[in-house]
Amino acid sequence: MQRKSVEKRMISKIGKGRRAGGGRPSGPSRPSQYGGSRKKQLSVDQRLLDPTRFVKKAIRTTDTEEFNPTHRFADFKMHDSIKRNVFSRGFVNPTPIQDGAIPHALDGRDVVGIANTGTGKTVAFLLPLIDKTLRSRSQRALILVPTRELALQVESEFRDFTRGLGLRSAVVIGGTGFPKQIAAISRKPEFVIGTPGRIKDLVSRRVLDLSLFNNLVLDEADRMLDMGFVKDIKELMAMLQEKRQTLFFSATMPREIGELAQKFLKDPITVEVKSRATSENVEQNVITVKDNDQKVEILHDLLLKEDFKKVLIFRKTKRGTSNLALALDKRGFRADSIHGDKSQGQRERALRRFRDGDVQALVATDVAARGLDVADITHVINFDLPENYEDYIHRIGRTGRGTKMGQALTFIDAGTAANARPNVRNFGRGRR
Repeated sequence: MQRKSVEKRMISKIGKGRRAGGGRPSGPSRPSQYGGSRKKQLSVDQRLLDPTRFVKKAIRTTDTEEFNPTHRFADFKMHDSIKRNVFSRGFVNPTPIQDGAIPHALDGRDVVGIANTGTGKTVAFLLPLIDKTLRSRSQRALILVPTRELALQVESEFRDFTRGLGLRSAVVIGGTGFPKQIAAISRKPEFVIGTPGRIKDLVSRRVLDLSLFNNLVLDEADRMLDMGFVKDIKELMAMLQEKRQTLFFSATMPREIGELAQKFLKDPITVEVKSRATSENVEQNVITVKDNDQKVEILHDLLLKEDFKKVLIFRKTKRGTSNLALALDKRGFRADSIHGDKSQGQRERALRRFRDGDVQALVATDVAARGLDVADITHVINFDLPENYEDYIHRIGRTGRGTKMGQALTFIDAGTAANARPNVRNFGRGRR
């Protein structure tokens, strides 16, 4: 039996929503309470954000193309102690990017790896560098990532793979005090993982000497380009040893990143994993709205539904992110927020609560669009439109991971929908 569209079901209930704990919804009603403005939202390039691209039925099938790896983890020429840690995590067969990149990285080659987030790129660069460092303690590796959350995730993976091996790491990120990071650097860790801005700060304070480093990883390179880090990255790369191994990993290869690779990598091997533009496991749909007030009311009703158990909501601005989380909290929902102005401790607590299920809804800026690995996110909701379609892909990629199914909903201004192709006006009505 054909299901009614989310748009049709929810818009019919506007103004009739209930508090999460009973009663009539209340709270701020002005759009400015939730940050941003309608005019600002509509400034996004609609040519790049054709609303029809946000409507897509998930493919539920067990007859999927199976990847047959060339290697198993047991086949890689790595130190036995590393393999023991790999096997203890239940790893047997590598993912496509791991299968293609690890052998070349183990051989000391420069590698450019192109694959979507969530495909195992972290393992693809960590294992070869850990093996290299165990064989020669003169090795030092700098791993540059775009966000604090991704730095912490990389460091967590590092700890798992180096358990009992005596290797050290330091995480160098903003939002935390300098003394702890300076102390960590003073212990001369073999691996330094950090964001470009804080790395530059420590270099300028003469705490971190990059001339000691002979290995470099640039992870989520295209995201760092989007965040304006290219100038910083060029400066940092010029400080490292000229004779080094360099590994670039990215979901896409924009021109500027290609130029960086050409300039700083020597005879690199490119490993590209072809993938679909959007996850086949994510059911995508839109909800047309008149204004931000209506968005909040629809969101309220959605969060009352039983299957909306772990919901990631994206906003464009930091202020809007905080205000929406506060508004949801006032309505009785378990909500928290994460954005760049929050301290590292606040961000880690919010993520931990979300992972543990203590929070139903996490409202975030695009800081969470990449590098955020939280299991079992049931829904991604684009409260505000992303800047471009690439960001949309990364946002919705937080759900429907692995073999699990996910749902993605995008709020679209009614005027935008009306100006799109004719069939956009009937989103979800018989198009599922």
